[in-house]
Amino acid sequence: MSRIGKLPVNLPSGVTVSVDDANVVSVKGPLGTLSQKVDSDIRVEVENNEIVLSRPSDEKRVKSLHGLYRALLANMVVGVSKGYRKDLELVGVGYRAEAKGQLLEMSLGYSHDIIMEMPKEIRVETKTEKRSNPVISLSSIDRQLIGHVAAKIRSLRPPEPYKGKGIKFVGEQLRRKAGKSAGV
Repeated sequence: MSRIGKLPVNLPSGVTVSVDDANVVSVKGPLGTLSQKVDSDIRVEVENNEIVLSRPSDEKRVKSLHGLYRALLANMVVGVSKGYRKDLELVGVGYRAEAKGQLLEMSLGYSHDIIMEMPKEIRVETKTEKRSNPVISLSSIDRQLIGHVAAKIRSLRPPEPYKGKGIKFVGEQLRRKAGKSAGV
């Protein structure tokens, strides 16, 4: 058995799960609804306030899907009950960000400002205080989507190893390099 796949997913209060004939799992909670198509080889059952996944064989492909779908369903349950949040910090002189509804306008040291349109499932906020770096906060119920959007924003100006300038996740430890040594 898969170590991850055999663990049941506990359902908190207020979260309901339904599985239809096409093996599409819908999770509904206080923050919204998410659905995921599950491979036909994986059987999903809801019993005793838990989601239990099982597989018919020990074929390598089916074993890998077992753990994958269990993790995806667990992320959906957490998303509709608590939600997810990612914070990105802009480190650099003159770097700024401003949220205008679903548009995120960033100045990252290029000759032009970068404007990104956020998906409707993601809420974006920016915070700029004196003497601190601007912070972009993304929140959503979909963990895959929020991770994808955060990685896309970070890729616009990844942190460089010498001065640490760029867009980094809050709390991320950067690997810094020493600069040129003077006259060795």
